[in-house]
Amino acid sequence: MLPMFVADGIDEPKGISSMPGVVQHTRDSLRSAAADAVAAGVGGLMVFGVPREQDKDPAGSAGTDSDGILNLALRDLAKDLGDATVLMADTCLDEFTDHGHCGVLDERGRVDNDATLHRYVDLAVAQAESGAHVVSPSGMMDGQVGAIRDGLDEAGYSDVAILAYAAKFASAFYGPFREAVASSLSGDRRTYQQEPGNAREALREVQLDLDEGADIVMVKPALGYLDVLAAAAEISPVPVAAYQVSGEYAMICAAAANNWIDERAAALESLTSIRRAGADFVLTYWAAEAAGWLA
Repeated sequence: MLPMFVADGIDEPKGISSMPGVVQHTRDSLRSAAADAVAAGVGGLMVFGVPREQDKDPAGSAGTDSDGILNLALRDLAKDLGDATVLMADTCLDEFTDHGHCGVLDERGRVDNDATLHRYVDLAVAQAESGAHVVSPSGMMDGQVGAIRDGLDEAGYSDVAILAYAAKFASAFYGPFREAVASSLSGDRRTYQQEPGNAREALREVQLDLDEGADIVMVKPALGYLDVLAAAAEISPVPVAAYQVSGEYAMICAAAANNWIDERAAALESLTSIRRAGADFVLTYWAAEAAGWLA
């Protein structure tokens, strides 16, 4: 499955320096690239929106605006592709907030879990209205899956699935992604993402999301957490996804650019290890290339 970025306020695709071959798309270039990816055999698209800096605010309002960049792009792709692919949306506030955190903040500057749940429901419903088949809460808020499920059902979208970022670790491998989404974050997200050394807590989080009705659970990052991925696959009655994140992609690209390794061979070996560990779905920036390599 292919993660894709669409940005507001640009006239042509903008390359991401730390992720060779990956770009922030315009709405038009996203439509073209998405069609090409589906034709190549990619199984699904995960869309991230990048608003203009002046459109960010403390509540991440651009994420729920029907005319916000992510919702406009979802409508474009739903119209173009219909059911030819699985259209997934990142259901989080970090791209849209002026502070860069995944939730709204309280008066002391801490993420307010319960207030954030209300915003996640608004995000999910807006994305479903725009044509998303799958919403993907990635903020690691307690109760996010149950709140979104109730909100979608109440709004008449009981057929929209939830891919829960169930075990998302506070990883050093997200750096290039923050360039990709023009993150405004200052500091870190360790108060709500998982501690890298604590696999037991991660599995409790997976079970909580399953209990709340997640249709798919995901482990992120992939390569550094294959043990957690394998353990999640053992306990999960629903499909398990893994995200081969930006830093994993960038490392292989950088080594290949220096002729230290073969990019295709290393990419396929890494993807094979993720599948072998138990992933039913893999989000990877090599999705379109891998579809061709494996054809």
